[in-house]
Amino acid sequence: MSADLRTSRRAFLGGSLLATFGGTLARAQGFAGLGGESEGFATVVSGKVLEFPRDHGPHPDYRIEWWYLTANLKDTNGAQWGAQWTLFRQATAPGAQQDGWANQQIWMGHAAITSAEVHRYAEKFARGGVGQASAQASPFRAWIDSWEMRGLDGFNAQNVAPLAVSASGADFGYVLNLAADRPLVLQGEGGYSKKSERGQASYYFSQPYFKATGTITLGDKQIAVTGGAWMDREWSSQPLASDQTGWDWFSLHLDSGEKVMLFRLRQKDGRNYFAGNWIERDGRSVPLAPESIIMTPTASTTIENRKLPTSWIVAIADRGLMIDSVPLNAKSWMGTRFAYWEGPISFKGSHTGVGYLEMTGY
Repeated sequence: MSADLRTSRRAFLGGSLLATFGGTLARAQGFAGLGGESEGFATVVSGKVLEFPRDHGPHPDYRIEWWYLTANLKDTNGAQWGAQWTLFRQATAPGAQQDGWANQQIWMGHAAITSAEVHRYAEKFARGGVGQASAQASPFRAWIDSWEMRGLDGFNAQNVAPLAVSASGADFGYVLNLAADRPLVLQGEGGYSKKSERGQASYYFSQPYFKATGTITLGDKQIAVTGGAWMDREWSSQPLASDQTGWDWFSLHLDSGEKVMLFRLRQKDGRNYFAGNWIERDGRSVPLAPESIIMTPTASTTIENRKLPTSWIVAIADRGLMIDSVPLNAKSWMGTRFAYWEGPISFKGSHTGVGYLEMTGY
Protein backbone atom coordinates (compact mmCIF):
# COMPACT_ATOMS: atom_id res chain seq x y z
CA MET A 1 0.00 0.00 0.00
CA SER A 2 1.40 3.41 -0.96
CA ALA A 3 1.97 6.05 1.70
CA ASP A 4 -0.88 8.27 0.55
CA LEU A 5 -3.34 5.46 1.24
CA ARG A 6 -2.27 5.13 4.88
CA THR A 7 -4.94 7.42 6.20
CA SER A 8 -7.30 8.22 9.02
CA ARG A 9 -10.15 9.79 10.65
CA ARG A 10 -11.49 12.68 8.70
CA ALA A 11 -9.56 11.00 5.96
CA PHE A 12 -10.76 7.47 6.05
CA LEU A 13 -14.27 7.38 4.80
CA GLY A 14 -14.43 7.66 1.08
CA GLY A 15 -12.10 4.74 0.51
CA SER A 16 -11.57 2.63 3.56
CA LEU A 17 -15.05 1.25 3.91
CA LEU A 18 -15.33 0.60 0.23
CA ALA A 19 -12.01 -1.18 0.47
CA THR A 20 -13.36 -3.11 3.44
CA PHE A 21 -15.95 -4.56 1.11
CA GLY A 22 -13.43 -5.35 -1.59
CA GLY A 23 -13.40 -2.18 -3.71
CA THR A 24 -10.12 -1.93 -5.61
CA LEU A 25 -11.09 1.37 -7.23
CA ALA A 26 -11.21 3.08 -3.85
CA ARG A 27 -7.63 2.05 -3.14
CA ALA A 28 -6.55 3.59 -6.43
CA GLN A 29 -8.14 6.94 -5.62
CA GLY A 30 -5.33 8.07 -3.35
CA PHE A 31 -6.16 9.72 -0.05
CA ALA A 32 -9.01 7.38 0.93
CA GLY A 33 -11.11 8.60 -1.95
CA LEU A 34 -11.73 11.98 -0.32
CA GLY A 35 -10.37 13.65 -3.43
CA GLY A 36 -12.49 11.46 -5.70
CA GLU A 37 -15.50 12.46 -7.72
CA SER A 38 -18.67 13.30 -5.80
CA GLU A 39 -21.23 13.30 -8.60
CA GLY A 40 -24.76 12.86 -7.32
CA PHE A 41 -23.99 13.93 -3.75
CA ALA A 42 -24.85 17.29 -2.18
CA THR A 43 -22.32 20.08 -2.61
CA VAL A 44 -20.76 22.23 0.10
CA VAL A 45 -21.33 25.94 -0.65
CA SER A 46 -20.36 29.10 1.18
CA GLY A 47 -23.05 31.09 2.93
CA LYS A 48 -25.11 28.18 4.19
CA VAL A 49 -26.46 28.81 7.70
CA LEU A 50 -25.92 25.90 10.07
CA GLU A 51 -28.86 25.13 12.34
CA PHE A 52 -29.10 23.33 15.67
CA PRO A 53 -30.24 20.80 16.72
CA ARG A 54 -30.70 19.80 13.05
CA ASP A 55 -26.99 19.74 12.21
CA HIS A 56 -26.10 17.54 15.18
CA GLY A 57 -27.74 14.74 13.22
CA PRO A 58 -26.61 12.97 10.04
CA HIS A 59 -26.49 14.46 6.53
CA PRO A 60 -26.99 11.42 4.26
CA ASP A 61 -27.06 13.51 1.07
CA TYR A 62 -23.35 14.20 1.63
CA ARG A 63 -20.79 11.47 1.08
CA ILE A 64 -18.70 11.78 4.24
CA GLU A 65 -19.29 12.77 7.85
CA TRP A 66 -17.86 12.40 11.37
CA TRP A 67 -18.50 13.07 15.05
CA TYR A 68 -15.07 13.42 16.68
CA LEU A 69 -14.09 13.89 20.31
CA THR A 70 -10.63 14.25 21.86
CA ALA A 71 -10.04 14.80 25.58
CA ASN A 72 -6.96 15.97 27.50
CA LEU A 73 -7.33 14.49 30.99
CA LYS A 74 -5.50 14.09 34.32
CA ASP A 75 -5.93 11.49 37.04
CA THR A 76 -5.88 12.18 40.79
CA ASN A 77 -2.06 11.82 40.82
CA GLY A 78 -1.65 14.46 38.13
CA ALA A 79 -0.69 12.00 35.38
CA GLN A 80 -1.86 12.99 31.89
CA TRP A 81 -4.24 10.90 29.76
CA GLY A 82 -5.92 11.27 26.40
CA ALA A 83 -9.18 9.81 25.15
CA GLN A 84 -10.57 9.66 21.60
CA TRP A 85 -14.11 8.78 20.42
CA THR A 86 -15.02 8.91 16.75
CA LEU A 87 -17.98 7.89 14.61
CA PHE A 88 -17.66 8.08 10.82
CA ARG A 89 -20.42 7.80 8.23
CA GLN A 90 -19.90 7.16 4.54
CA ALA A 91 -22.48 6.89 1.77
CA THR A 92 -21.51 4.29 -0.82
CA ALA A 93 -23.92 5.77 -3.38
CA PRO A 94 -26.11 8.88 -3.70
CA GLY A 95 -29.88 8.85 -3.81
CA ALA A 96 -32.85 8.05 -1.64
CA GLN A 97 -32.01 6.04 1.46
CA GLN A 98 -32.73 2.34 1.13
CA ASP A 99 -34.19 0.18 3.89
CA GLY A 100 -32.47 -2.50 5.92
CA TRP A 101 -29.30 -4.12 4.60
CA ALA A 102 -29.76 -2.32 1.28
CA ASN A 103 -29.06 0.99 3.02
CA GLN A 104 -26.03 2.71 1.47
CA GLN A 105 -24.65 4.16 4.72
CA ILE A 106 -21.64 2.47 6.28
CA TRP A 107 -20.33 3.41 9.72
CA MET A 108 -16.99 3.08 11.44
CA GLY A 109 -16.01 3.83 15.04
CA HIS A 110 -12.59 4.46 16.60
CA ALA A 111 -11.80 4.72 20.30
CA ALA A 112 -8.48 5.12 22.12
CA ILE A 113 -6.87 5.98 25.41
CA THR A 114 -3.32 7.28 25.78
CA SER A 115 -0.87 7.85 28.62
CA ALA A 116 2.88 8.42 28.63
CA GLU A 117 3.35 4.63 28.71
CA VAL A 118 0.21 3.21 27.08
CA HIS A 119 -1.72 3.69 23.84
CA ARG A 120 -4.67 1.38 23.24
CA TYR A 121 -7.31 1.57 20.54
CA ALA A 122 -10.26 -0.29 19.06
CA GLU A 123 -12.25 -0.16 15.82
CA LYS A 124 -15.80 -1.10 14.80
CA PHE A 125 -17.71 -1.33 11.51
CA ALA A 126 -21.46 -1.38 10.92
CA ARG A 127 -24.02 -1.21 8.13
CA GLY A 128 -26.67 1.48 8.22
CA GLY A 129 -30.39 0.73 8.09
CA VAL A 130 -30.42 -2.05 10.68
CA GLY A 131 -30.02 -0.08 13.93
CA GLN A 132 -26.46 -1.19 14.68
CA ALA A 133 -25.07 2.31 14.16
CA SER A 134 -26.49 5.72 13.36
CA ALA A 135 -27.04 9.24 14.70
CA GLN A 136 -30.03 11.42 15.41
CA ALA A 137 -30.38 15.14 16.06
CA SER A 138 -33.11 15.20 18.70
CA PRO A 139 -32.82 13.76 21.24
CA PHE A 140 -29.16 13.79 20.30
CA ARG A 141 -27.49 10.39 20.06
CA ALA A 142 -24.67 8.90 17.96
CA TRP A 143 -23.69 5.25 18.37
CA ILE A 144 -22.12 2.12 16.98
CA ASP A 145 -22.94 -1.07 18.88
CA SER A 146 -22.45 -0.24 22.58
CA TRP A 147 -20.26 2.82 21.96
CA GLU A 148 -22.37 5.91 22.45
CA MET A 149 -22.42 9.69 22.57
CA ARG A 150 -25.77 10.97 23.82
CA GLY A 151 -27.39 14.08 25.20
CA LEU A 152 -28.31 14.11 28.87
CA ASP A 153 -31.20 15.80 30.67
CA GLY A 154 -31.10 19.53 30.07
CA PHE A 155 -29.32 19.12 26.71
CA ASN A 156 -28.67 22.50 25.09
CA ALA A 157 -28.46 22.26 21.30
CA GLN A 158 -26.38 25.45 21.02
CA ASN A 159 -23.78 24.10 23.46
CA VAL A 160 -24.18 20.43 22.38
CA ALA A 161 -24.09 19.63 26.10
CA PRO A 162 -24.34 17.94 28.51
CA LEU A 163 -23.20 14.67 26.95
CA ALA A 164 -22.30 11.17 28.07
CA VAL A 165 -19.63 9.39 26.01
CA SER A 166 -18.53 5.77 26.36
CA ALA A 167 -16.48 3.17 24.50
CA SER A 168 -14.48 0.05 25.24
CA GLY A 169 -11.98 -2.32 23.69
CA ALA A 170 -10.56 -5.68 24.67
CA ASP A 171 -8.33 -4.22 27.40
CA PHE A 172 -9.59 -0.66 27.99
CA GLY A 173 -12.65 1.52 28.22
CA TYR A 174 -13.89 4.88 29.41
CA VAL A 175 -17.05 6.70 30.47
CA LEU A 176 -17.02 10.50 30.35
CA ASN A 177 -19.59 13.18 31.16
CA LEU A 178 -19.14 16.46 29.28
CA ALA A 179 -20.47 19.90 30.20
CA ALA A 180 -20.05 23.23 28.36
CA ASP A 181 -20.96 26.73 29.46
CA ARG A 182 -20.47 28.38 26.05
CA PRO A 183 -21.95 27.80 22.58
CA LEU A 184 -20.26 25.74 19.91
CA VAL A 185 -17.90 27.45 17.45
CA LEU A 186 -18.15 27.69 13.65
CA GLN A 187 -14.86 26.93 11.88
CA GLY A 188 -13.68 28.51 8.65
CA GLU A 189 -15.98 31.33 7.51
CA GLY A 190 -19.23 30.76 9.39
CA GLY A 191 -18.87 26.98 9.22
CA TYR A 192 -17.62 26.87 5.61
CA SER A 193 -14.11 25.40 5.81
CA LYS A 194 -12.02 25.59 2.65
CA LYS A 195 -9.57 22.76 1.98
CA SER A 196 -8.05 24.04 -1.27
CA GLU A 197 -8.25 26.95 -3.70
CA ARG A 198 -10.05 24.68 -6.19
CA GLY A 199 -13.44 24.39 -4.52
CA GLN A 200 -12.92 21.59 -2.00
CA ALA A 201 -14.55 22.39 1.34
CA SER A 202 -16.56 21.04 4.25
CA TYR A 203 -19.09 22.23 6.79
CA TYR A 204 -17.26 22.29 10.10
CA PHE A 205 -18.07 23.28 13.67
CA SER A 206 -16.51 22.49 17.05
CA GLN A 207 -17.25 22.53 20.74
CA PRO A 208 -13.82 23.24 22.30
CA TYR A 209 -15.12 24.18 25.76
CA PHE A 210 -16.11 20.81 27.19
CA LYS A 211 -15.24 20.08 30.81
CA ALA A 212 -14.89 16.33 31.28
CA THR A 213 -15.22 14.07 34.31
CA GLY A 214 -15.25 10.31 34.28
CA THR A 215 -13.40 7.04 34.53
CA ILE A 216 -10.84 5.25 32.38
CA THR A 217 -10.62 1.47 32.69
CA LEU A 218 -7.27 -0.15 31.93
CA GLY A 219 -7.38 -3.90 32.39
CA ASP A 220 -8.97 -4.39 35.81
CA LYS A 221 -7.95 -0.92 37.06
CA GLN A 222 -10.32 2.05 37.15
CA ILE A 223 -8.85 5.56 37.03
CA ALA A 224 -10.82 8.73 37.83
CA VAL A 225 -10.02 11.58 35.42
CA THR A 226 -10.96 15.19 34.79
CA GLY A 227 -9.97 17.70 32.12
CA GLY A 228 -11.02 19.40 28.91
CA ALA A 229 -12.36 18.02 25.64
CA TRP A 230 -12.87 19.16 22.05
CA MET A 231 -15.59 17.93 19.70
CA ASP A 232 -15.44 18.33 15.92
CA ARG A 233 -18.36 17.88 13.52
CA GLU A 234 -17.66 17.89 9.82
CA TRP A 235 -19.38 16.75 6.63
CA SER A 236 -18.72 17.05 2.91
CA SER A 237 -18.82 15.18 -0.37
CA GLN A 238 -15.33 16.06 -1.65
CA PRO A 239 -13.23 17.73 1.05
CA LEU A 240 -9.84 17.17 -0.57
CA ALA A 241 -8.29 17.79 -3.94
CA SER A 242 -6.96 14.76 -5.80
CA ASP A 243 -3.32 15.85 -5.33
CA GLN A 244 -3.56 16.29 -1.53
CA THR A 245 -1.87 13.35 0.19
CA GLY A 246 -2.48 13.92 3.90
CA TRP A 247 -2.71 16.44 6.69
CA ASP A 248 -1.32 17.60 10.02
CA TRP A 249 -4.06 18.94 12.29
CA PHE A 250 -3.85 20.62 15.70
CA SER A 251 -6.45 21.51 18.32
CA LEU A 252 -4.93 23.69 21.04
CA HIS A 253 -6.26 24.66 24.48
CA LEU A 254 -4.19 27.70 25.49
CA ASP A 255 -3.79 28.29 29.22
CA SER A 256 -4.64 31.94 28.50
CA GLY A 257 -8.18 30.83 27.61
CA GLU A 258 -8.09 30.99 23.81
CA LYS A 259 -8.51 27.95 21.57
CA VAL A 260 -6.82 27.33 18.22
CA MET A 261 -7.59 24.96 15.36
CA LEU A 262 -5.18 24.77 12.45
CA PHE A 263 -4.15 22.32 9.76
CA ARG A 264 -1.72 21.82 6.91
CA LEU A 265 -2.89 19.84 3.89
CA ARG A 266 0.13 18.40 2.11
CA GLN A 267 0.13 18.55 -1.68
CA LYS A 268 2.20 16.53 -4.10
CA ASP A 269 3.79 19.67 -5.53
CA GLY A 270 4.98 20.75 -2.07
CA ARG A 271 2.74 23.83 -1.96
CA ASN A 272 0.87 22.98 1.21
CA TYR A 273 -2.54 24.46 2.02
CA PHE A 274 -2.85 26.08 5.47
CA ALA A 275 -5.99 27.09 7.35
CA GLY A 276 -7.26 27.55 10.88
CA ASN A 277 -9.28 29.58 13.33
CA TRP A 278 -8.34 31.54 16.44
CA ILE A 279 -11.11 31.28 19.03
CA GLU A 280 -11.20 34.20 21.47
CA ARG A 281 -12.01 33.83 25.16
CA ASP A 282 -15.55 35.06 24.47
CA GLY A 283 -16.08 32.38 21.79
CA ARG A 284 -15.61 34.55 18.69
CA SER A 285 -14.04 32.44 15.94
CA VAL A 286 -11.69 34.36 13.63
CA PRO A 287 -10.18 32.71 10.52
CA LEU A 288 -6.39 32.77 10.41
CA ALA A 289 -4.55 34.16 7.39
CA PRO A 290 -2.92 31.15 5.71
CA GLU A 291 0.33 33.05 5.20
CA SER A 292 0.58 33.67 8.94
CA ILE A 293 0.66 29.94 9.82
CA ILE A 294 4.03 28.20 10.12
CA MET A 295 4.25 24.52 11.07
CA THR A 296 7.78 23.09 11.30
CA PRO A 297 8.60 19.52 12.41
CA THR A 298 11.46 19.33 14.93
CA ALA A 299 11.63 15.61 15.81
CA SER A 300 10.31 12.39 14.32
CA THR A 301 9.33 8.92 15.45
CA THR A 302 9.51 5.77 13.32
CA ILE A 303 6.49 3.48 13.61
CA GLU A 304 5.86 0.52 11.30
CA ASN A 305 8.51 1.80 8.86
CA ARG A 306 6.86 5.23 8.70
CA LYS A 307 8.74 8.35 9.79
CA LEU A 308 6.29 10.63 11.58
CA PRO A 309 6.96 14.24 12.69
CA THR A 310 5.77 13.99 16.30
CA SER A 311 7.26 17.26 17.66
CA TRP A 312 6.62 20.64 16.05
CA ILE A 313 7.21 24.36 16.25
CA VAL A 314 3.94 26.11 15.47
CA ALA A 315 3.81 29.85 14.85
CA ILE A 316 1.00 32.25 14.00
CA ALA A 317 2.73 35.52 13.22
CA ASP A 318 -0.16 37.96 13.53
CA ARG A 319 -1.21 36.45 16.88
CA GLY A 320 2.22 36.45 18.49
CA LEU A 321 2.11 32.70 18.97
CA MET A 322 5.23 30.55 18.74
CA ILE A 323 5.11 27.24 20.57
CA ASP A 324 7.11 24.03 20.79
CA SER A 325 4.78 21.00 20.94
CA VAL A 326 5.70 17.52 22.17
CA PRO A 327 3.58 14.37 22.30
CA LEU A 328 2.48 12.73 25.52
CA ASN A 329 3.28 9.40 23.86
CA ALA A 330 5.19 9.43 20.58
CA LYS A 331 3.83 5.95 19.81
CA SER A 332 0.19 7.11 19.61
CA TRP A 333 -0.36 5.06 16.47
CA MET A 334 -3.88 4.09 15.44
CA GLY A 335 -3.17 0.77 13.75
CA THR A 336 -6.66 0.62 12.32
CA ARG A 337 -7.53 -0.60 8.83
CA PHE A 338 -6.20 2.67 7.45
CA ALA A 339 -3.60 3.66 10.01
CA TYR A 340 -2.78 7.15 11.30
CA TRP A 341 -1.20 8.96 14.28
CA GLU A 342 -3.40 10.70 16.82
CA GLY A 343 -2.57 11.65 20.38
CA PRO A 344 -2.43 14.28 23.11
CA ILE A 345 0.28 16.94 23.12
CA SER A 346 1.55 19.69 25.40
CA PHE A 347 3.33 22.89 24.39
CA LYS A 348 5.31 25.81 25.74
CA GLY A 349 6.81 29.02 24.38
CA SER A 350 4.83 32.23 23.88
CA HIS A 351 1.83 30.27 25.17
CA THR A 352 1.43 27.08 27.20
CA GLY A 353 -1.27 24.46 27.17
CA VAL A 354 -2.37 21.08 25.88
CA GLY A 355 -4.13 19.77 22.80
CA TYR A 356 -4.27 17.03 20.21
CA LEU A 357 -2.33 16.32 17.03
CA GLU A 358 -3.49 14.17 14.13
CA MET A 359 -1.28 13.17 11.20
CA THR A 360 -2.44 11.25 8.15
CA GLY A 361 -1.00 10.04 4.89
CA TYR A 362 2.51 9.16 6.10
